[in-house]
Amino acid sequence: MSVRTETRGGVTLVTLDRPERHNAIDLATAAELRRIWREFRMTDSVRAVVLTGAGEQAFCTGIDRSADVPQPSSPYSVDDPLLTIGPKACDLWKPVITAVNGMACGGAFYLLGESEFLIASSGATFFDPHTTYGMVSAYEAIGMAQRMPFGEVARMSLMGTSERLSAARAYEIGLVSEVVAPAALRDTALRVASVLASYPTDAVQGTVRAVWSAREAARTQALAGAPHLIALGNLPSKRQADLFSTRGHAFRTR
Repeated sequence: MSVRTETRGGVTLVTLDRPERHNAIDLATAAELRRIWREFRMTDSVRAVVLTGAGEQAFCTGIDRSADVPQPSSPYSVDDPLLTIGPKACDLWKPVITAVNGMACGGAFYLLGESEFLIASSGATFFDPHTTYGMVSAYEAIGMAQRMPFGEVARMSLMGTSERLSAARAYEIGLVSEVVAPAALRDTALRVASVLASYPTDAVQGTVRAVWSAREAARTQALAGAPHLIALGNLPSKRQADLFSTRGHAFRTR
């Protein structure tokens, strides 16, 4: 399996287990994550979750570039297999703490953006490669805009692979709540999750839902426009030029 789970004392450790691919998410992994989050909703023995990646090089590097994701020809539609890999997208309101080891980039932000808070190893780095490869960062940027100051998320989203945000800087701007030595990362996250699991679960889940409701409206509105920005911004350059040329002509002759 590409995702491992282990439950002890009310805390479930979820590990992305594709270290040879930097824990990139293929279609099977995406389906497994969806299944796990949905299952946790119905499993009373799971009261808190720690999410991490296998190995030390990467937490997750987004979608596996070998994944074949057919797309509709219409620029108004985009099929994104990562949209439902996060716990909130699967209607799970039990607390999820993400332990970031190594690189976290691109599609990894779908998971980071739906975690309650992040704990990072001192060697963790964050970056968004989309613009470097001529792609629009929409869902990723929107998710991070809920967790980072505007200027910081704008810089990270626009600079692509040219810059990486260090764990120390991520802590300074509030993206992560704690930075620890790599060897202590998992135990630290599990210890914090154990505290949450020891509290009455209805109160914990209600608090999670209340915190998220504080930013739900802005996030929902932003996400609604994301598919159109991606579809238009990711068009091949010739098709994009033809499209805007046609639009410009129509505007001038109105």
